[in-house]
Amino acid sequence: MKGSPFRKTAFWVFHYTVIGLYVVVALFPLYWLLKVSVTPNNLLYSEGVRMWPSRMTFDHYLSVIHHTDFPLFFRNSVIVAAGTAVFTTLFAAGTGYAFSRFVFRGKFWLIGLMLVTQMFPLVMIIAPIFRMFAPLGLTNSLTGLIIIYTAFNVPFAAFLMQSFFDAVPRELEEAAMIDGATRFGALRQIVLPLTMPGIAATLGFIFTAAWSELLFALMLNSKQDTTTFPVGLLTFVSKFSVDFGQMMAAGVLALIPVCIFFFIIQRHLVQGLTAGAVKG
Repeated sequence: MKGSPFRKTAFWVFHYTVIGLYVVVALFPLYWLLKVSVTPNNLLYSEGVRMWPSRMTFDHYLSVIHHTDFPLFFRNSVIVAAGTAVFTTLFAAGTGYAFSRFVFRGKFWLIGLMLVTQMFPLVMIIAPIFRMFAPLGLTNSLTGLIIIYTAFNVPFAAFLMQSFFDAVPRELEEAAMIDGATRFGALRQIVLPLTMPGIAATLGFIFTAAWSELLFALMLNSKQDTTTFPVGLLTFVSKFSVDFGQMMAAGVLALIPVCIFFFIIQRHLVQGLTAGAVKG
């Protein structure tokens, strides 16, 4: 057909143009974060809106690292996010496997109860959780944050893991058990290796959610030594001013562990995000 090559070229030009515009829009806030973090304070307002400052400085980064408690907040967030991701994925993997492979009394009601827990706004339940945690010594504690983050993320992560287990044919496990493997052995040797993309996707989602969570970290902690990064950012906001330079520098530094984490799991992540969506 005579017009076919032109239409195909036009389609791909349009296709990549749309993708390019989407990437620019998605990455522009990160670019502006970096731009403000290297702009001297005296140029933040005097130069107006510029795509890049006329002069750069790393004083904001040096101040954040050496003259604030950001390294402590950074360490606390790494502990809480990593602990939450590991424990949530372990519990979610066991729950998702049980929902995928077993039929038992009350399964429907249990699934419904887990779904109901996701319907309540966190603001409504923060006071009862505080009253429950205070006598147990879990306020002003990183352990308390890991426990509450794990509890609230397990239901969603369990349904996510169930979809990955559903994508693994039962016949593979049955063949392994016929050959003498126990169910746990078949799970460890057959199923888990095939669901590694799903485990990586779950780890990434939970790590990001715990890393950026603010409400529980703000309401359950009041001590400086247990403050996490999202709450620590509020220290750059005073009654009459906001130190945008240091705040943006802290934001850039806080992206580092997330980028490293996703770089490590990227080999499995793309497969994991799509593995549960298609069966067969």
